[in-house]
Amino acid sequence: MANKTKNKGGKAALKAARASVVSKKGLPWGTIAAVAAVVLIAAGVFGYAYVQIDSVKEFTVSEENKDPSENIDGVVRAEYAGSQHVNADQRVAYDQSPPFGGPHDNYWADCSGIVYPVAVRNENMVHSLEHGAVWIAYNPDQVSGAALDTLKAKVEGQPHMMMSPYPGLDSPISLQSWGHQLKLSDANDERIDQFIRSLRANRFQNPEPGGRCDTGGTGFDPANPPPFVAEAPGPDAVKMDGSGIVPQEESEMTTTGAPTPTTTAAQPTQ
Repeated sequence: MANKTKNKGGKAALKAARASVVSKKGLPWGTIAAVAAVVLIAAGVFGYAYVQIDSVKEFTVSEENKDPSENIDGVVRAEYAGSQHVNADQRVAYDQSPPFGGPHDNYWADCSGIVYPVAVRNENMVHSLEHGAVWIAYNPDQVSGAALDTLKAKVEGQPHMMMSPYPGLDSPISLQSWGHQLKLSDANDERIDQFIRSLRANRFQNPEPGGRCDTGGTGFDPANPPPFVAEAPGPDAVKMDGSGIVPQEESEMTTTGAPTPTTTAAQPTQ
């Protein structure tokens, strides 16, 4: 009987010793810290992805979001009538500089991802805006080097995009889409990509979204475009309401035998 009591007492003492050892080891803080770090990293990754997806949606054209540029600070808007065409020897007294809507030349400027090394006549560039193009203009006295390369990369080879110097521009950079303008000072401003995503070939904001951007057979030579004229137009210039336009005997392009521009509402991807 005494031996059994001793055995029970010994087992109890052993359990107590083991419990003491376990309690002395404490919590595995290193493991806990590692797990916590993994959780935080995962939360950051998923959070960033969610923000990116939400941002893309914010500037994507849809039936519910017909003018995503309303979400961009600094965008100026104006209403302009489309399909008002002037002749090559006429000028338009535009109400904005650079212009972003109004009467324009019969021939559109090439807007198939072209970077013009020289300033181009306003009347041709505005016609391209009617087709859904985005025009990046820049002040050549203020934008050069890496900043200029950054802008070029957003245009070269991209459908419905064009870029040109604009002498005397009152800001380093100005973005134009039909009825919309955004002036900026930094080529890395995130609003540039937001503007392009929101308005390029936007089927709700342009009179002829997805219209032709190539100029083959139209009479406009992208290698030798009509030059920009810095002087203010004279009193005989076409007004913004279209008054002063010389009546056209035939519709756009029929006199040259070139095809009439398409109005396909395709939304190009960036």
